[in-house]
Amino acid sequence: MKETVFVFPGQGSQSVGMGKDLFEKFSNAAEIYKMADEIMELPLSKISFEGPSELLKETNITQPALFVHSYVLLTLIGDKIKGTATAGHSLGEYTANVYAGSLDFEKGLKLVKTRGLLMKNSGEIQPGTMAALIGLNEEQINEICEKAAEGQVVQPANFNCPGQIIVSGDISAIERAIAIAKEEPYKCKIAKKLEVSGAFHSPLMQTSDFELMAALNNTEFSDARIPVYTNAEAEPITDKEMIRNALSRQLISPVKWELIIKNMINDGYKKFYEIGSGKVLTGLIKKINPDVQIYNISNFVELEKILNG
Repeated sequence: MKETVFVFPGQGSQSVGMGKDLFEKFSNAAEIYKMADEIMELPLSKISFEGPSELLKETNITQPALFVHSYVLLTLIGDKIKGTATAGHSLGEYTANVYAGSLDFEKGLKLVKTRGLLMKNSGEIQPGTMAALIGLNEEQINEICEKAAEGQVVQPANFNCPGQIIVSGDISAIERAIAIAKEEPYKCKIAKKLEVSGAFHSPLMQTSDFELMAALNNTEFSDARIPVYTNAEAEPITDKEMIRNALSRQLISPVKWELIIKNMINDGYKKFYEIGSGKVLTGLIKKINPDVQIYNISNFVELEKILNG
């Protein structure tokens, strides 16, 4: 029966201390973190639990840290709650695919490790940034990007929820977009640069495109056992080749989060569980449709409450 969806967070949801309570209380959580440290060839668990936050914010650390934390929670949930469809925001799409069975944990983490390093490198090769423009619609954002471009890259990167669109591109073009958004006729409520190390989900990530595709092609995928709604198309897929292709395209394509949630609701899903650090996706889903049921599982207390409630 179509009802329950598991969604997984991406960058921006991380916080120092995430996963520490699970590591201390469950031996299988400790085992997963130990394996992750070995695959990453660095103390990912220590950085997740103790920081510093500046290091945890680096994309090559943030991505695997969030991925592992969500996977640990999935392992502890087991079969007590079952999602019948899944999606993830940017990096979270990799976690969603592990949950759907199209990837196993080890292969997923290796891909996420590669993706994080490539995105960091792209940010150094072609410096870029991102900005949140709050309170404007898609048409207005497109107008602003057109005016701000001046031959550079600036485009919508995340369609998060009504009135919350993130733009991505060259640093000076993003600065122009912020200035234009604050002026007449837009009078944008909030227009601010994000703390990111590159222009994610834009053509400036193309320096990583070929290598990421190579890593995806060298990874064994399976058909998903439940539908995965993809960032690039916002449509459900289960075919392994389509999944591989979707993970490649999302690097330079906008994240259609609002459309993903609307499509899931239209397809009959009513109950959403955000599995992982923070409550970013919960907040977005509430703004997209306040009538659906939304739950968070990000730590031991929330895990116990949901499983024993």
